[in-house]
Amino acid sequence: MRAVVTRVKNARVEIDGRINGAIGQGFLVLLGVGVSDGPAQAEKLADKVCGLRVFEDEAGKMNRNLEAVGGSILVVSQFTLYADTRSRRPGFTEAARPETAVPLYEQFMAACERRGFPVEHGEFGADMQVFSQNDGPVTIWLDTDEM
Repeated sequence: MRAVVTRVKNARVEIDGRINGAIGQGFLVLLGVGVSDGPAQAEKLADKVCGLRVFEDEAGKMNRNLEAVGGSILVVSQFTLYADTRSRRPGFTEAARPETAVPLYEQFMAACERRGFPVEHGEFGADMQVFSQNDGPVTIWLDTDEM
């Protein structure tokens, strides 16, 4: 699984002009599921995201995690994280099909909730507009194949 995790002051996702999910301070997580991913990757990624220490402490150092700041998570499905960009027109054969990706997307969100974090989300496969007020900016790339 792959994720782009952005520290935000607030974020929301809209579908057809209506807000589907919104958070205050926390993480906007763009989540991609690959063809070889399974439940272990969803749990591993949730553990990493929920434990990231990228919020500033009183000394101005990135030393606090999501729990310490009372943050939330907004998860948006993003199959394009598995784009093959060797040509000018990206291919997506490494992105999992919906019948595999949806359960893992849902498992990732449930794993974050089990760790005590409020989770909002977009809608898998929908045309979404994502808005965020990035904080820092701090943006982290995670790939379970590299963790």
